[in-house]
Amino acid sequence: MRYLSWPKRIALVLAAVFYIGAGILHFSKTEFYLKIMPPYIPWHLAMVQISGVCEILGGIGLLIPPVRRAAAWGLVALLIAVFPANIYMVTDPVAAGAGSLSPLVLWGRLPLQLVFIAWVLWATRPAIVPVNAPAAIS
Repeated sequence: MRYLSWPKRIALVLAAVFYIGAGILHFSKTEFYLKIMPPYIPWHLAMVQISGVCEILGGIGLLIPPVRRAAAWGLVALLIAVFPANIYMVTDPVAAGAGSLSPLVLWGRLPLQLVFIAWVLWATRPAIVPVNAPAAIS
């Protein structure tokens, strides 16, 4: 039987809240996300909205055991897909609306994406429980 430990459950719920909240921000703070879109990416508004929907669905998916792992991998793909926006903020912070942020913060966002990836993958990786161990809820 597979189960999630309490630390993983907490990390999972926090990740779900984080991604659902971030997805909602794509619709309530659209202008911010439009500014960080690199000029070479087409359909800025559609891309912001699609990524927002994907974050919301990914966050919800983290809470549904049968699709949890797929949701995590979907969020990983999304984090990779939006990485050019983070690069754009570093390379042209004024145009990206991030001119007031220090270079340390802008550069620090780049490896933070790896932390987010590790977070969802770790939190959704079930452990194998020995046969004689008490059953736990997924």
